[in-house]
Amino acid sequence: MIQVQGFTFNPFQENTYVLFDETKECVIVDPGCYEPEEDKFLLKYIEENGLKPVRLLNTHCHIDHILGNYFVATKFSLKLEINKLELPILEGSPKWGKQYGINGKLSPEPEVFLEEGDVIEFGNSKLDILFVPGHAPGHLAFVSHQDQFVIGGDVLFQMGVGRTDLPCGDADTLIKSIKEKLFTLPDSYAVYPGHGDSTTIGFEKKNNPYVRL
Repeated sequence: MIQVQGFTFNPFQENTYVLFDETKECVIVDPGCYEPEEDKFLLKYIEENGLKPVRLLNTHCHIDHILGNYFVATKFSLKLEINKLELPILEGSPKWGKQYGINGKLSPEPEVFLEEGDVIEFGNSKLDILFVPGHAPGHLAFVSHQDQFVIGGDVLFQMGVGRTDLPCGDADTLIKSIKEKLFTLPDSYAVYPGHGDSTTIGFEKKNNPYVRL
């Protein structure tokens, strides 16, 4: 069984996730740790729980979701894994960060490119990948069918959706991704978003004013 531990980091209040199972192998998704104290907090949790990080994943590469990439990649000798369409976003992130007064260490270059249909394996667990562009051109979501949840990044929020006024954002594409990909999951599936509280697919189908079915 996969356990999901979330942390809220950096001035953008971004949600970082550590996923692990009984083997203690874990994957780190969208590390947003920015201040040294946030690096230490993430490291302390991993060490105190005896976890072994084996994969570093980005749902997408906006600045708030990659601020901890350098720390995680170097500390645990991990390769960054993203969708190839996020390369321009990753490369442009330092420029956008400076506009917000953010000057973090540069993310390493990706070494693994992920596509819909690929499977993320760690320990005794696996995550399926969905391609859900709109908020970002190469946005991915990671789904556990066994444990009924999705790590959704900035696509679907509790009573909201991701913004589309950033470079390469597209509102119609985002809504299509939600309706044709995320909303095909069972209502019981939990959604762990990139910002704010968790929700469920069923709740958002009925109540989300942007994509209510």
